[in-house]
Amino acid sequence: MKVAVIMGSSSDWETMREACMMLEAFNIPYDTKVVSAHRTPHMMVDFATKARSNGYSAIIAGAGGAAHLPGMVASMTTLPVIGVPIESKSLKGLDSLLSIVQMPGGIPVATTAIGRAGAKNAGILVARMIGMTDETVQQQLERYEASLVGKVEAMQDDLQ
Repeated sequence: MKVAVIMGSSSDWETMREACMMLEAFNIPYDTKVVSAHRTPHMMVDFATKARSNGYSAIIAGAGGAAHLPGMVASMTTLPVIGVPIESKSLKGLDSLLSIVQMPGGIPVATTAIGRAGAKNAGILVARMIGMTDETVQQQLERYEASLVGKVEAMQDDLQ
C-alpha cells in the first residue's frame, strides 16, 4: 500500500513533511509530488486520474490559500483524499481550511487541522485506514498510542 503526499508548492514541504514522518514511523511507503491545481492543472488531472493505476491507496494533499488541490483531486479519483490546510500569511490558514473542508456532497475530502499538526494527523489517519487490513501497521499504531499515554503519564509525574 503506497501513499501519495502531494502539495501545491515546495513551500508547503515544511508542513507536509510531518505527514511523511508519520508514514515513515509506520513503515508505509509514499511518494511526494508538487502538483499545483492553479499553475499545473493538466499535471493535476493526470496525477489524479492515474493515482489508483499507479498503485496508490490514499492521497494526502496539502494546499494553502485558495487550496483547491485536495478537492479537485478528490473529484477525479475514488481513492481516499485527506486535505491538509497549509497556514497562509493573510488569514493564518482559515482560508485554506474553508477551501478544503467545504466540499459539495458526493466529493468527500477528509480534512485535518491547519498546519503541521494537521499534516501529522493525516499521516496517522492513513495509517489507521491501512491498519484495518494490515496487522503489522495495526500493531505499530497500538504501540504509538501507548507511547502517547506514556508521555502524558510522564508529564503528570513531572508535576508532582
